[in-house]
Amino acid sequence: MTAMSAPASSSNRPFLNRRLAAFGTTIFAEMSALASSTGSINLGQGFPDTDGPAEIAEAAVRAIRDGRGNQYPPGPGVPELRTAIAAHQQRFYGLGYDPDTEVLVTAGATEAIAAALLALLEPGDEVIALEPFYDSYAACIAMAGAVRVPLTLRAPDFRPDLDALRDAVTPRTRLLLLNTPHNPTGTVLTPAELAAIAELAVERDLLVVTDEVYEHLVFEGGHTPLASLPGMRERTVTISSAGKTFSFTGWKVGWITAPPALVSAVRSAKQFLTYVSSGPFQYAIAEALALPDSYYDDFRADLAAKRDLLADGLADAGFEVFRPQGTYFITTDVSPLGEKDGLAFCRALPARCGVVAIPNQVFYDDKSAGATQVRWAFCKRTDVLQEAVHRLRQL
Repeated sequence: MTAMSAPASSSNRPFLNRRLAAFGTTIFAEMSALASSTGSINLGQGFPDTDGPAEIAEAAVRAIRDGRGNQYPPGPGVPELRTAIAAHQQRFYGLGYDPDTEVLVTAGATEAIAAALLALLEPGDEVIALEPFYDSYAACIAMAGAVRVPLTLRAPDFRPDLDALRDAVTPRTRLLLLNTPHNPTGTVLTPAELAAIAELAVERDLLVVTDEVYEHLVFEGGHTPLASLPGMRERTVTISSAGKTFSFTGWKVGWITAPPALVSAVRSAKQFLTYVSSGPFQYAIAEALALPDSYYDDFRADLAAKRDLLADGLADAGFEVFRPQGTYFITTDVSPLGEKDGLAFCRALPARCGVVAIPNQVFYDDKSAGATQVRWAFCKRTDVLQEAVHRLRQL
């Protein structure tokens, strides 16, 4: 064997677990690298280009200096943060959770999703998820050996077909995986839609995992946690995180709230993933969750204005724009520009006008449903969005 040769497998079996064979480098890594190499404006990956509140950053510095969290924090999370999470759920939704037995801190929402699915699923179980779905959902379902069953949200309104949802439930269905506000479409499930989903979950005795990381970014109406509906608290794992709400995405502080038995199950998986993380940042996020209502209102208003700026600019550039109700993403259709393949469009866009976006088809099993859709992030500085709009007019 030469120095450059790859080691041979005696069984000729691929090195990568077959459950993950379909998952290569994420589209976010590809497009962010493209943005970097071309000097393009990155409206692809969903991270802000400004930090969150200065007083919360200072709280993290203070925790480090005071020696709080520099060593392993408690497995479930520091008591101050678990108490703050429980207080947040009570303050905004009237949901009471015991911080000692019904709250678990995780390494962001991504780990919370992975731990929940690995803990709650057996090989062969079916999971119904809203399609298009965030890419980690499919990978985590695959790692658990379960089977994903997509419920496709279709343009232009991206509403769930509740009859199709009922028809999709089989004796093998174990879990519903919901995301509201929904990434990438920006759909916010209505109280009526949530009530129908809750009724079905109770009737068929299904578990539900809800990804609610954009809970404070709803621009029309409000956010209703599924766990607040009759019969749902005892069967729902609610997931959220600090990254999107406080613009500290690199801190990776997430959490779940659920009944003790479900928290215990998820913790059993989580402890073998990261065990613990984000020690000093946990203390800072405990303070962030107690920020006054004015913080949440101002943050939402700022993002709503940026949504409108980018949506209007995209429409002026010739895209069909599906204005989102929540999150910080806008979905568009590139067909009016004469394009037929969103992936090819996104790969060529940096060279054409110096902007990067994400093709929605990577979030679909049914590639045809999202073939011409492209997602744009508006969680950027106003001047950056204005420059992006200027460049897109070249199209």
